[in-house]
Amino acid sequence: MPTESKRSAWERVSWTWNPASARESGDSIVRNFLLHWFPSKVSEPSLSWRYSFWLGTISAVLFAILTISGAVLMFLYVPSVERAYLSVKDLEFAVSFGGFLRALHRISAHLMVAVVFLHMVRVFLTGAYLNSQPGHQNRPLNWMVGVGLLLLTLLLSFTGYLLPWDQLAFWAITVGTNIAQSAPLFGEPSRFVLLGGTTIGQGTLIRFYVLHCFFLPLLVLLLASYHMWRIRKDGGLACYDQLSLAQKVREVPPSKAKTYSLLGITSGTTVHVQTSLVDDEEHLVESSPHLVRRIAVVALGTFTIAALLAILLQAPLEGPANPSVTPNPAKAPWYFLWLQELVTDTTVNLGGFTINGALVGGILIPGLLVLALLAVPFLEKARPSAVGVWWARERRRINLLFVAGVLIVLILTVIGTYLRGPYWNLYWPWESWPELPRKF
Repeated sequence: MPTESKRSAWERVSWTWNPASARESGDSIVRNFLLHWFPSKVSEPSLSWRYSFWLGTISAVLFAILTISGAVLMFLYVPSVERAYLSVKDLEFAVSFGGFLRALHRISAHLMVAVVFLHMVRVFLTGAYLNSQPGHQNRPLNWMVGVGLLLLTLLLSFTGYLLPWDQLAFWAITVGTNIAQSAPLFGEPSRFVLLGGTTIGQGTLIRFYVLHCFFLPLLVLLLASYHMWRIRKDGGLACYDQLSLAQKVREVPPSKAKTYSLLGITSGTTVHVQTSLVDDEEHLVESSPHLVRRIAVVALGTFTIAALLAILLQAPLEGPANPSVTPNPAKAPWYFLWLQELVTDTTVNLGGFTINGALVGGILIPGLLVLALLAVPFLEKARPSAVGVWWARERRRINLLFVAGVLIVLILTVIGTYLRGPYWNLYWPWESWPELPRKF
């Protein structure tokens, strides 16, 4: 190991990221503020690409991209109904690389919604929200925090959807808030508070802007930090639990110099001790550089994919928002299209009685789904051998039920995205939409 005096200036700065020995690896975790998040050693199964797909890390990287790009966009955006659309148009056509920056922010927001959702699916299918060591873990609480992070991610994307102040944004928010309005008791008051009145206007824009740029990101940061801390407190990723369960009790040779008793250490060798030990050295590796390098690869790959998509898929910008001209069809943001489709499918006319689809499909069914997600860790009883295992045999039934629910959501999203046309009628992708009368 080179001495401090023989190291170059760059090596003296970067040694924590590329330690030269096991001792330096342990010191790097203590001395580096960013690495202090992680334990000094991590299990090899937790570094596997196939177990977690690193979806949690990808979500964190996307949030970092959104934070940095959003901070730059704040200098160029004007949150007023008179100038919001023009500032976005200037960003697209007058600011150098402005179109790329806006597209990167938008693509990262969409990717974060999808990745956080997939992360939740992975945790459920592996049973990683269950405790294998009751009394020492509280994974159900962390699962509830994760559900909260998913809802906050949806709200974060939803509030940012209005900011361009074009027709697409205006009417997507109109559809979304109208669904929320159908909630009993609190629907109308909550919509009034959110919109700053009865219609979408300046009050709505400034509320969405403040929520999107300050309150919701702050909540996501705090909950995500607690989420990561809770993972460490619960012993890391659930896949490591299986290593602990696989350990066998082995006899520890007693020391000839001392004897262990209930009251302490005494002389002699009359008491033998047996204990169950996990051979950490066999399954653990240093966080630096093994974990650090993997995170660097994931971060670089995530940014590269987001940047390439931003180049290939420019962020849309329709005409300025016009409350007098309603697009046909008016659609919610893509991640809420399954709700809009569910509202349509649950609106039923029975003679002179009409079932309110906005209440049933937009509020009651999604509310029950969220409650079911929050309650499932406390209702499910599984053996420790099923925790952290993909498609464990004894959890196959509940996994199939969960996958069926996910598929229904995805199918409804596809129908709402590609098969719904004017007047919300069904059209196959190869069918032409009827020509609608123009509004002047």
